[in-house]
Amino acid sequence: MIVVDAVLDTWGTADFTAWPVAEPGEGHILALSGQMSMAEVGAAMAVVFRHGGIPTAPIGDLHHLLDRHLAEAEALTAPGGLRVRDTTTDAEILPGCCCGLENWREWRNVLHKEDIWLGHDPGTDLEHVAGAVRLRQESRRSGLHEVEIRLDDLPAHLTAVRLRLRGFLGLVRQWAGETAPLAADRLVTVLDENFGINDPLELDAKGG
Repeated sequence: MIVVDAVLDTWGTADFTAWPVAEPGEGHILALSGQMSMAEVGAAMAVVFRHGGIPTAPIGDLHHLLDRHLAEAEALTAPGGLRVRDTTTDAEILPGCCCGLENWREWRNVLHKEDIWLGHDPGTDLEHVAGAVRLRQESRRSGLHEVEIRLDDLPAHLTAVRLRLRGFLGLVRQWAGETAPLAADRLVTVLDENFGINDPLELDAKGG
């Protein structure tokens, strides 16, 4: 069975103290969904704020701090992307270094047999084969991993990713309501806009 998740790389959050965060999981990979704990949501927000160099104190001014950053940087980015797993073989393809969650929708281009950027270290070889896309990645821990996704199945996988991200966004609203209430609405809006969560996928139109 093929499973596709939106994930963040949580390296660098172990010493984060502005709010409670979950302990880093295996490989420092955090899957985003509506089933996360509040500490996991806090870890995801720590990644976004730390990666963007956004101040987190005083926490009561988080909405102002976020807006000041956006006025200067214009966009949010976060290390991560889509993780592809084959639960039958335990093969796993992870987003590599310099791959960002903000680009997850580029996977739509695979439907049109186009190449996409999946990062490096580890790098991923993407090969278009008959009716499918084959992904190969060399893991330092567990050797070569290979996963194949049928192109007919890819729209359903991307739709599932979007639904999980929408669930995550709902938890962000809850988390922010408890952590920084004045920033809750603004934070949800900014994450939605920068990580392309609620907009329709428009999988039938090339590049749409």
